[in-house]
Amino acid sequence: MRHTWETHPCQTCGACCASFRVSFLNLEKFKTPSDKTVPLGEGINCMKGTEEKHRPKCQSLQGKIGKHTECTIYENRPDPCRNFKASYETGYKEKRCDEARHKHGLQPLTKSDWLKKENVISE
Repeated sequence: MRHTWETHPCQTCGACCASFRVSFLNLEKFKTPSDKTVPLGEGINCMKGTEEKHRPKCQSLQGKIGKHTECTIYENRPDPCRNFKASYETGYKEKRCDEARHKHGLQPLTKSDWLKKENVISE
């Protein structure tokens, strides 16, 4: 049995992708499509759209924040994206997730959001 993709709370959020700059070392640009990144300085790139100071939004994010979102380069996303944790995904509250959700008018995730995920399975 496996969890359906739609049950992951991040698939109805996307707030983190539209709240923070996603910067990473040039070494990672080889796994992340170069047309999706911009250089920030010597040895550092960031995801296009997240370099904006006041309204960062990754250009690889599709969908409507808070409804249904999708990363168009999910398999090739950089480490900062891979390492970002949603609140209670690992059993603990995550301040950055809560900040991003608040910025977009969303309630923070709770432990029960992950219990819902555990109850929806497919064959």
